[in-house]
Amino acid sequence: MGLYWLALLASCIALAVAAGITALVLAKPKGSGRMVEIYEAIKEGAKAYLNRQYKTLIVFIILLAVIFAVTVDPFASGRASSSYFPYTGLSFLVGALFSALAGYVGMRVAVECNIRTANAASNGLRDALSVSFKGGLVMGLCMVGLALLGVTLFYQFYHQNPLLLAGFGFGGSLVALFARIGGGIYTKSADVGADLVGKIEAGIPEDDPRNPAVIADAVGDNVGDVAGMAADVFETYAVTLIGAMLLGWLLYPGDSKYLEYPLILGAIAIFSTIIGALTVRVRKEGDPTPAILRGIAVTAILAIIGFFIATWQLFGESQINLFYSALIGVVIVVLLAILTNYYTSYRHSPTRSIAEASQAGPAINIIRGLANGLESAFLPTLVISLGVVGSYWFAGMYGVAIAAMAMLSIAGIIVSVDAYGPIVDNAGGIAEMAGLDPKVREVADVLDAVGNTTKALTKTFAIGSAGLAALSLLLAYIKEVEESASKLNVSLDLMSKLSLTRPDVIFGLVLGGGIVFLFASFCMKAVAKGSFSIVNEVRRQFKEIAGIMEGKAKPNYAKCVDIATRTALKGMALPGALVILSPIVVGFVFGPYALAGLLIGCIVAGLALALMMANGGAAWDNAKKFIETGAFGGKRSPAHAAAVVGDTVGDPCKDTAGPAINPMIKAINMISIIFAALIVMLTLIR
Repeated sequence: MGLYWLALLASCIALAVAAGITALVLAKPKGSGRMVEIYEAIKEGAKAYLNRQYKTLIVFIILLAVIFAVTVDPFASGRASSSYFPYTGLSFLVGALFSALAGYVGMRVAVECNIRTANAASNGLRDALSVSFKGGLVMGLCMVGLALLGVTLFYQFYHQNPLLLAGFGFGGSLVALFARIGGGIYTKSADVGADLVGKIEAGIPEDDPRNPAVIADAVGDNVGDVAGMAADVFETYAVTLIGAMLLGWLLYPGDSKYLEYPLILGAIAIFSTIIGALTVRVRKEGDPTPAILRGIAVTAILAIIGFFIATWQLFGESQINLFYSALIGVVIVVLLAILTNYYTSYRHSPTRSIAEASQAGPAINIIRGLANGLESAFLPTLVISLGVVGSYWFAGMYGVAIAAMAMLSIAGIIVSVDAYGPIVDNAGGIAEMAGLDPKVREVADVLDAVGNTTKALTKTFAIGSAGLAALSLLLAYIKEVEESASKLNVSLDLMSKLSLTRPDVIFGLVLGGGIVFLFASFCMKAVAKGSFSIVNEVRRQFKEIAGIMEGKAKPNYAKCVDIATRTALKGMALPGALVILSPIVVGFVFGPYALAGLLIGCIVAGLALALMMANGGAAWDNAKKFIETGAFGGKRSPAHAAAVVGDTVGDPCKDTAGPAINPMIKAINMISIIFAALIVMLTLIR
C-alpha cells in the first residue's frame, strides 16, 4: 500500500477540525436586534449572489464535461484501461464542485463570524481576534482539506495516473476564475460606488447606514474577498499538487514515490497548520500583528522539519536535494511576506509616500501610487526567479514543482490570516450601522488595518505560487505533447525546438502577454460599469427619498445589491470566454509550438502585472487609512479626499483584475494539457 493514505488521513482531519471550529463559533452570541437585522441583510445578499452565480455556471460546466467526455476521454481511457470511461469529464465536474463548495462554505462561515466578531469586539481586541481568526481558519482548513482529499481519491481511483487528474484541476480553475472575476466585480462596484458618493460627495463616514450601497459593499466583502479567494487558492493548491505529480510521473516513470511525495508534503503541512493556528492569540490588548506572524512562523518551521523527515525516510540521502527545493519554496513565502509588508503597510515609507503625495491632490496620489505599484513587482519577481533557479539547480524541473508545492502546502494558515480581514471589515461595518459604542469600531479598525496587509500577502502568495506552478504545468504540457506524438509514431521534440527563431513561437509569446492585459482590461471595465450604475443609484436615492440624510427614512439597500449582482454576472462572460477559447484556438489553428509560446507569455506578463496591481492597490488603501489615523490633516481633509480617490482606483486593481490573473494563468495551462493530444493529432493531419 502506498503512502497516499497519509494524505487521506490529513485531509479528513482538516475537515473534521474545521467542522468543530465552526460549531464553537456558532455558539458565540450574535448581539443586539439591530445587529441581527443588518447581518440578515448581508447574509441574504451573499447567498442570493452565489446561488445566481452557481446557477449561471452549472449549465456551462455540464456542457464542458460532456465535451471532455466526447473529445478528450477516448484518449484518456486508452492511458488507463482498454474500456472507455469519462475520466476527464468526471474529474472536471468534481473539481468544479469542490472549488464551489470551498467558496460557499468560506462565505457562509464568514457571514456568521461577522456579527459575532462585532459583538466580541465590545469585550476588546483579544476576543474579536479569536472569533475572526477562527472563521478564517475554517476556510483555510476546508480549502486545503477538500483539495488534498479530491486529488488523493482520484489519484487512487484513476490507476495512479496523474494525467487523468487534469480535469479536476481545470474544474477548480474554471470555478475560481469566475468566482474571482464575478466576486471582484461585485465587491468593487459596490465599494467604489459607496465611497465616491457617500464619503466624497455626501461627506458621511464609511459604512454609514444612510448610504444606500452600504449593504452591497458588505455583501461584496463576502462574495469577493472570501468566496472568490477561497475558490482561487483551492484551485491553486490543487493545480500545483497535480502539476508536481504530473512531472514526477513523466520524469520518473514507474516510481510511485515521486508521485506521492507532493501528497505527503501537503499532509505534513496540514498538521503543521493546525498546531500553528493554536499559537495565534494575543495575551493583552495591542497590535495583533505579532500573534498572526507567530502562527505563520510556527507553521512554516514545523512544516520544514516534517519535510526533512519525510524526504529522508522516502528517498534517503541520495535525493536530499528534494528537501532543499522544498525549503526554497517555504523561504519564498517568507520573503514575499516581508516584501509585501514593506510595500503595503503604512508603517513603511512606500505607502506613507502615497499618503504624503495626497496633500497635492488626487492626481499626484495616483501617480505616486502607480510608481510604487510598478516598483513593488520587481523584488517579488526577482525572489521567484531566483527560487526557480535554485530549486532547478537542486532537483531539475521536478524540484521547481516541489518548491511550488511546498509553498502552497502552508496555504491553510495563509488563507486563515487572510480571511479574517474581510470578517473584521464587515464587523466594523455592522458596528457602525448598528450604532454601537465607538470603541467597538476602533477595535475592528485596528484588526482591519492588519487585515489589509495580510490580504495583500495572500494575493502575492497566490500570484507567486501561480507563477511557479505554471512553470511546472508548462513542462507537463511539453512532455504531454511529446508523448502524444510518440504514441502516433512521430518524433516531436518540442523542448529543444522551442526557440525564438520560430515565428509561431514568437507569435504565441507576444500574444500571450497581450491576452493578459486584455483580460485585465475586461475586468476593470466591468467594475467601472458597475460603479457608474451604483453611483447614479445612490445619487438618485439621496435626491428622491426625503429624510435619508436625517436618518428618518431608510434607503433601498436591495436595489444596489441587485445592480452589483447583475453587473458581476454579466461581467464574467467576456474575460472567461477569452481564457477558455484562446489556448484552444491558438493550439488548433497555429499548433503546439505557438501554444507553448502563448503559455510562456501569459506566465511572464501575468506574474508581473498581477503583482503590480495587488501591491499597488493595497498601498493605496493603506495610505488612506494612514491619513485616517490623523496624518496630514486626518479625516475630511483635502489629503483624505485625494486618498479616497486613489483608493477607489486601487480597489479594482487589488481585488478584481490582479487576483483574477492568478487563476487565468493556470486555467490556460490546464486546458492546454487537456487538449494536448488532440492538438498534436490535428497538427500531424495538417
